[in-house]
Amino acid sequence: MSRSSLPGALRPFLCAAMAVAGLVAQTGVPEIPFDASADFLKLPENIHLGEVAGVATNSKGHIFVYTRTGAASAALGGSRTFYKAGSRLFEFDQTGKFVREIGAGVYGFNFAQAVRVDPQDNIWVVDQGSSNVIKFNAEGQIQLVLSRKPEAIAVRPGGPGRGGAPEGGRGAPAAEGGRAGAPDAGRGAAAAEGGRGGAPGGGRGPAGPPGSGIPGDSFTRTAGVAWDRAGNIYVADGAGMGAGNARVAKFDKDGHFIKSWGQRGSEVGQFNSLRGIALDSQGNVYVADSGNKRIQVFDGDGNPKLQMTNVGTPAAICISGGPHQYLYSSNSNDTETLDNGEIYKLELDGRIVGKFGRAGKLPKEFGIANAIDCRSENELLIGELANWRVQKVTLRASAR
Repeated sequence: MSRSSLPGALRPFLCAAMAVAGLVAQTGVPEIPFDASADFLKLPENIHLGEVAGVATNSKGHIFVYTRTGAASAALGGSRTFYKAGSRLFEFDQTGKFVREIGAGVYGFNFAQAVRVDPQDNIWVVDQGSSNVIKFNAEGQIQLVLSRKPEAIAVRPGGPGRGGAPEGGRGAPAAEGGRAGAPDAGRGAAAAEGGRGGAPGGGRGPAGPPGSGIPGDSFTRTAGVAWDRAGNIYVADGAGMGAGNARVAKFDKDGHFIKSWGQRGSEVGQFNSLRGIALDSQGNVYVADSGNKRIQVFDGDGNPKLQMTNVGTPAAICISGGPHQYLYSSNSNDTETLDNGEIYKLELDGRIVGKFGRAGKLPKEFGIANAIDCRSENELLIGELANWRVQKVTLRASAR
């Protein structure tokens, strides 16, 4: 399709996308020197971290870690599989001292994906297994729940999962947190990909295009959450590759559905395995579209503005605070290799400022970075799945 044959609304996006896509050929990306501490969190003797899926800080500098602990269990009922536990949420003070556990035994803590803290210091947990987004206040009390944990999660008895963790069906993430091994079944997936239980429409009208889901908070393998200045909630819905939802859903501050955009595919505004979401101070929405190896940028209504295809396979993304904001994106290494693994620092228009780190097991190396906290531009926290840890990173020089 030629540029002139595109709909008028997409021509500005194409021009911007072509300009940014040219950065793929950018050579000589500066290495940003940095220091890192891989053991600054101090846990009690009887508590251990598993895969660190999420890490975030509040306004006091306290650190929240959402980790896959491996203690999940599943009981097969007459018509349902009852799946519980598997993840825990810990709080540490600014020095790394353990403070408390939040939400022990919460129904939606199944397979951790992310934790975020909003400007009011509310703590938001994103869980792939339950497909829930759960809001806690600063005291650790549940304030809001988005989506509903599926009534049935496929489990292969005796299979090689995590203590009975799901291997197929809705809420069946692969170990690295983003690649699906089998098509998601259940709500918003299968043939209908937008109906309930695989039936087109699910009683709510005809199903939309594959991956578009149904209006509301019927999530499948939720990937991330973010907010704008008005408190509107944006959810990246669909970490799976090839099946399930593939959209961004927008809600008001009280959880009422406003709209959603996106579907399965590789064209402008389409997604394949969403892995993260972040908003800048202007309300622009940045989505890590991992399956398409790009970051897509939209305005708050879902109109496409830009895409960045120069950062490998984006997984964790984060936008720093302050008057000059930066975007950080991890080029996550695959589970079977130690290739890539670096983290990029970018201007919000997609220009690469520099990069740091690589895949590996040692300090200053990253093992599937699934979370970045960048409240401070040069003081970052990196949550790793493969290395079961949080690294505190200090960029020694801010390349500009």
